[in-house]
Amino acid sequence: MQVIRTLMERSAVYRRALAPIMIYNGAVGTAAATAGWASKIDSPRGFILFWACVAGAALAGSFLLVRRQALKAGESFWSPPTRRVTQAMLPALTAGMIAGAVIFFAIAHEPGNLGDVLGMLWLPLGWVVLYGCAFHAAGFFMPRGMRLFGWGFVIAGCGLFAMGIPDQIQRADLAYGIMGVFFGVLHLAYGTYLYFTEQRRDET
Repeated sequence: MQVIRTLMERSAVYRRALAPIMIYNGAVGTAAATAGWASKIDSPRGFILFWACVAGAALAGSFLLVRRQALKAGESFWSPPTRRVTQAMLPALTAGMIAGAVIFFAIAHEPGNLGDVLGMLWLPLGWVVLYGCAFHAAGFFMPRGMRLFGWGFVIAGCGLFAMGIPDQIQRADLAYGIMGVFFGVLHLAYGTYLYFTEQRRDET
C-alpha cells in the first residue's frame, strides 16, 4: 500500500520528468531514421545493429535525464516506484531485444538487403507493438496518458501488420519510415505536449 500511495503522489513528478525524456528520445529517433536512410544502411544485419546502437544511446540519455531529475529533487534514483516502472516495462522490451537478436543471427548468411528480405520488415512493427505494450504496462504506475500512448503504438502497429507491405514503396524506405515516425516524431509530439501542459499548470 505504501508503494502504491507513493506512486500516486509522484504521478505529477513522473509526468514532468517525462517531457525532456520523450523529447530527447524523439530527437534521437528522428535523427537516426534520417541518418540511416540517407546512409543507405539497408542490409538486414546492418539495420538491426544500427538500431541497437540507437536504442543504447536513447537508454543512456534517458538514464542521465532521470538521474539528474532525482538529484535535483534530492531523491534516490533507484527508488521503489522507479523499480516498479522498470519491472513493468522490462518483459516487453526484453522480448523486442531477443527478437532482434534472433533475426540478426538467423540471417547471418542471407544475401541482399532489406528490399530482398520480406520477413525483415516485420521486425520494426514487432518492435512498435512490444514498445507499446511496455509503455502501457508502465502506465499503471504513471499518468493515464502513458497507457493511451502505449495503446496507440499497439493499435497502429497491428493495423500496419494487417495492411501488409505496399508494393509501390521501397521496403528500406518503409522500414526507416516506421522507425522514424513511431520512435521519433510521435515521441517528439508527446514530449512537446507534456512540456507545454506542464508549463501551463505551473503558471496557474
